[in-house]
Amino acid sequence: MRTLERAPALIGQYRDELIQPALVLTSVACTAVQWPDAQIAYRPLALPLFVLTSIAALASLLPWSRLAGNRQIAVMSAYMLFGAVLMPLAHATFAAMFPFVAASAAGIKLASRRAAVTIATAGAVVASSATWVVGELSPQLLEWPVWLTLTVALPVAFGIGHRDRRDAIRNAQLAAESAQRARESEAREAALVERGRIAREIHDVLGHSLSGIALQLDLADALRDSGRDDEAAAAVRKARAIAVDSINETRRAVHALREDTLPLPETLYQLAEHASAEFAIEGEAGAVGPETTHTMVRAAQEAMTNAAKYAPGAPRSLRLAFTADHVKLTVHNGPATEPRRAELAGGSGVGLVGMRERAALLGGTLRAGPADDGWTVELELPR
Repeated sequence: MRTLERAPALIGQYRDELIQPALVLTSVACTAVQWPDAQIAYRPLALPLFVLTSIAALASLLPWSRLAGNRQIAVMSAYMLFGAVLMPLAHATFAAMFPFVAASAAGIKLASRRAAVTIATAGAVVASSATWVVGELSPQLLEWPVWLTLTVALPVAFGIGHRDRRDAIRNAQLAAESAQRARESEAREAALVERGRIAREIHDVLGHSLSGIALQLDLADALRDSGRDDEAAAAVRKARAIAVDSINETRRAVHALREDTLPLPETLYQLAEHASAEFAIEGEAGAVGPETTHTMVRAAQEAMTNAAKYAPGAPRSLRLAFTADHVKLTVHNGPATEPRRAELAGGSGVGLVGMRERAALLGGTLRAGPADDGWTVELELPR
């Protein structure tokens, strides 16, 4: 995915990198083809200059990472000066392109802007001086105006601009990759913290549940020895209910370990949908910390479980309200419409008292009590 997102930038970068090689190879090849029939001034001097300029031009295409800065400047200076002198001698051929391409290459290749501008300016001066000298020595040759040869320095500005744009793109890519790695690291750290919290939750659930089961079984054993079989059977059923609640809580915690945590609104929506309860959101939903999310979900689960135990058949609703600094969960159930089931009596031992303690640790509050012929639980935590 990351490679696909960078594809347009990489294609543009490769396209730009092909411009310099295309110009150099075109200048060398076309000049070589034109050379035998073209009007060349002072061929014994022009031919070695053409060979030296071609060698310097081709050398400028090689990777420069292993060349020291002074050697880069030397190669580019030779490229520019040889091309500038060759320009008036073979101005009727593609050789006139060499100093222009050399000025652009200096802006792209050289890390020092001052060196690039100095080389381009020196090349313009040499090209204009050589053009004037050739015009004076061979007035019969048609030469470019001296002022026009000064323009060979202008492409250095395009080269510097291209280098700046390329560096900006590279820096932006590096910054984006660094930010992505930081986000992934933060996500892994948050996942580890969340898994540690869930592991502690499993420990608490199992500890309270097993203690409750042991107490109920001891009570059932004592009641049976006293001949109170009915009460002993009720204690056994209560121990079973505690075990069932413990299994459910442990499954939820293990599921959270295996799955990525959903945002708080989505998690509560699924919880309400599973319990056939109404769900509403007030305010603008925003990011909520993992501790707040976990505590909200646990409180909602506990409140819905209590409603099913103590008010079976009652309508239930969940309301999640967002403010600038806090998030508030309200769980309400109406009066019971069905008889209570004996197998749902008891609990896991991790009830609203534990939720109240957890809320206090996070700087929030939890209130639970009768309201509107039913029961309401309100949990407010900082975001």
